[in-house]
Parts: sequence; C-alpha cells; structure tokens
Amino acid sequence: MTVVEAFVPAKVNLTLHVTGQRDDGYHTLDSLAMFADVGDRMTIIMPGEYRLTVEGPLADGVPVDETNLVLRAARMMGIRADIVLEKHLPHAAGLGGGSGDAAATLRVLSGFAGKPVPGGGIELGADVPLCLQSDAARVTGIGDVVTPVPNLPVLDAVLVNPRLPVLTAEVFARLKTKENPPMPAEIPAFGTAGELIEWLGGMRNDLQDPAIEAEPVIRQVFETLERTPGCLLARMSGSGGTCFGLYQDAETAGAAAGRLKEDSPSWWVTATRLNTQRRYT
Repeated sequence: MTVVEAFVPAKVNLTLHVTGQRDDGYHTLDSLAMFADVGDRMTIIMPGEYRLTVEGPLADGVPVDETNLVLRAARMMGIRADIVLEKHLPHAAGLGGGSGDAAATLRVLSGFAGKPVPGGGIELGADVPLCLQSDAARVTGIGDVVTPVPNLPVLDAVLVNPRLPVLTAEVFARLKTKENPPMPAEIPAFGTAGELIEWLGGMRNDLQDPAIEAEPVIRQVFETLERTPGCLLARMSGSGGTCFGLYQDAETAGAAAGRLKEDSPSWWVTATRLNTQRRYT
C-alpha cells in the first residue's frame, strides 16, 4: 500500500483577458496566475477503489460522485485509489479548487504509475494544466498553453469569498464582448512587489462585470475589499466569486483580513502570500 499526502494551493488569476472564442465554443484566454500558501489537502491511498471522501470545514456542497473531477482524474489515469479530500477552499470560487484537486490526483497517480498525464489534463478543465505546474505562469489558448513566469515578486494578499458558488458557464454566457486585447507580448521584469502591482492595475479581468451581473454580491465584496486600509489593488479571481486585495506587506494584509472577518463574519476571508513557491508535499 502507498499513501501520499498532497497540498493543493489556491490559484489566483491576477489578470484574465478573454481574447476570443473558437468554433467549438471554447474561449481563448490570456492570464497571469499565481498560487497561494492556502489550499486544500489530500490523502491518496493506492491501490484502492475509485472512492472519494470529502471532509473539512468547507466540505458541504462538494460532490463525491463521478461529477467530481478528482474521480474523473483517477479514472483518466486508470488507477484505483481511495482519496480523502480535505476542503479548505470554497466550492466554485474562481480559485481553481476543483481543478487543483484533480491536478494533484493526476500528479500523484502519474508518479505512482510512471506514465504521463494524457493531454496534460486539459480534458478535465481549462485550469488543470496550470494547476499541474502550480507555479506562477502565463496561460493562453484555452488554458492548454502554460508558460512559466519566473522571478516574480511575492505578493501579500487577502482573499474574500461570499460563500456563494458562481457557475463559470453562466458568467461566460453573460460576457458581451468575446474578443478583447491580450496582455502585452512581454511581461516586464519587476524589482519589487509595488512595481508588479502598479503594472497589474493596467490589466483586467474581463469576467468581473459578467460575474457581478450574475451575482451582485460580488460587487459588494469587491468594493468592501477595495476600501480596506492599505489596499493597493482589488480584483476578482477567475470567473468568481472570490476577490483579492493586494497590500504592501503581510502585516497590512493581516490587519485588513481581521477587519473583514469582523465586519462580514458570513464571508470566507483569509490573508495569504502569493508566489511563495510552496509545492505539493
């Protein structure tokens, strides 16, 4: 019997430009993403059955049947395993939780079997190839082209989610303009976090307005976060509904998170650091 424990970091889309839509319906993207030092945890036991148990503080609402990407990942690799998923990230939150969990499963089972992940995992979702790498990267195409962006500064951040799942398909359906400008061809070198944050201010998340239209509470989250002392930039991650704020240091981010937890106790709020290179364990 082999038992592997894995940490699954939250993915944060610092930018998300929707650049087009292919004939097959898939949207093309241009996104700069980082990974946080908060996330889910998994225990994978091999050999076993195709069996998934979900526990942890945010387990409610997470499916344990074949609709869960974790089980689909195990079946993709053709390896029977008993998997325990400990959920610490909100469900359907724009943080790549489900894709990250699937990517962790693919990574562990691939290593166990000594065979590659079919198609880089793109069949399971647009975020899976990125989550397989779990490093700062630029993502283009339909999510299948992942280009590492090394040497970016660490960012101090606060993540806020109103505990309301947001359906990606609904957000894309509300997107009025499918062809938008990409990021610059070259991402500059940044000497400090402040320089990176200033540059990010000129970028976009094209799904932010459609997500707010679908779930107006996201606007409240965004505006509340934006007003916290020391917030240098606020934006939505992915297709929502998690928003992030960026701060000059961990102390300022921690103070903002404490204030938000006190003022909005029903929301999921956490201070975190992005791009610390914490890897699966």
